[in-house]
Amino acid sequence: MDVEFLSAAGPPTGPGDALAVVVFEGGVLSPQAEALDAGSGLLRQALGGRFTGVRGALTLPACSAAAGAAVILIGAGRESDWNQRAAERAGAEALRAAEAFGARRLILDFPRGDPAWAALAAFGAALAGYRFERHRTVLDAAKSASLARVETVFEDVAAVRSAFAPLDALREGVFFARDLISEPANVLGPVEFGDRLLSLESPGLSVEVLAEDELRSLGMDALIGVGAGSAAGTRLAVMRWAGADDPEAAPLALIGKGVTFDTGGVSIKPAAGLEEMKWDMGGAGAIAGAMVALARRRARANVVAVLALAENMVDGASQRPGDVVRSMSGQTIEVVDTDAEGRLVLADALWYARTRFKPRAMIDLATLTGAVMVALGQDYGGLFCEDDELADALLSAGRSCGEPLWRLPMPESYDRHIETPWADVRNVALGIGRQGGASIAARFLRRFAGDGPWAHLDISAPVWDTRAPGLASGPGVNAFGVRLLDELVRQSFEP
Repeated sequence: MDVEFLSAAGPPTGPGDALAVVVFEGGVLSPQAEALDAGSGLLRQALGGRFTGVRGALTLPACSAAAGAAVILIGAGRESDWNQRAAERAGAEALRAAEAFGARRLILDFPRGDPAWAALAAFGAALAGYRFERHRTVLDAAKSASLARVETVFEDVAAVRSAFAPLDALREGVFFARDLISEPANVLGPVEFGDRLLSLESPGLSVEVLAEDELRSLGMDALIGVGAGSAAGTRLAVMRWAGADDPEAAPLALIGKGVTFDTGGVSIKPAAGLEEMKWDMGGAGAIAGAMVALARRRARANVVAVLALAENMVDGASQRPGDVVRSMSGQTIEVVDTDAEGRLVLADALWYARTRFKPRAMIDLATLTGAVMVALGQDYGGLFCEDDELADALLSAGRSCGEPLWRLPMPESYDRHIETPWADVRNVALGIGRQGGASIAARFLRRFAGDGPWAHLDISAPVWDTRAPGLASGPGVNAFGVRLLDELVRQSFEP
């Protein structure tokens, strides 16, 4: 789908075109909608009933006010609340309505103001146009993408194109992550994940993938143990972007859980919903997408990603409850629950990132616990961090980009729940059910994060939702974290 910017709305040509304008709460027409309605009054006649401009979209097909093209009225809420997030949401809403109508060309003629707002309207439409159809051989024409072009109107075309350039890089990163997360596990295992990263062609972005024999020589038995029951192999991928003025300066390190399928191992999961466990690599997928976006927009920061890639399967070689493994840090772990595998792969990845790169800060992303979903519901990621400056930076980035976090406790007193006489630490608490499960998991990871600022993001809830995908996401996959990390780097790690 092409995205273009025009200084004035190109004339609709009839069927196949759709022109989107904004209506505010109470039926207040935006200036662009007022100009379109002048003389005919058709838009005002369409207002009323359940469409009051609060939210939603109303499509007027073959509207004579627009030369026979469709007019889409976008409810944008209160006029005083029109801002960059509202513009993005309106763009996504318009895209969905235009697709439902079967339009081929969509013109966004929204209230003027900051060119960044116009760019975000186009960005929202672009994100909403994502489809993952590579494995479908028969496409329902009524449900398939119809739009070939989105045009956004803004007087200063050069300014809005400049504002859109980094968003277009971000779109590429989001789509790359969505593609990874959407792939079935028989197509994207740990090896194939690494191969896709190696095939990236982005100047300045370097990728290396460590095979299992290299991981064994590094002492990464916690990571290797998770993949022991799989024929797919285990990998550790490292992505590096050196965009700071000093390419040797300490980087920001991003560490991702990349379990490409999670049966639960010997502690096997129930059958219901098991097909969705392909998204258990959502943390690694989001970080990979963020690295693509940073490289495409030439971010002025040094960032390194360490992605732990494994498949948790059931086999004669699978690790068992009660097994003790030695992590790269030298600490031993009693594996009480093989379905608490994410913290095992992160234990080695965190230690590797800290000791090899000596980063200025570390952030891990993981679909780690169901407990965080119980605590926060579907929309928020859980933030665990002892460093107030880093926590505040992450919270600010989340608010700015629409991927919100909520800070949760990880008190030292919870360490008692993962003490064991058989090893240095055990991977789950016993005897307390799911109480504090997300916080206890964070305390486990704390042992392997080393010294220096570190934050753990538990993104189990927002990374995947087949029930109610957001306006700017596709069915199921949101790629939560790509925008968050890009915004964090922009706000806190670039000059």
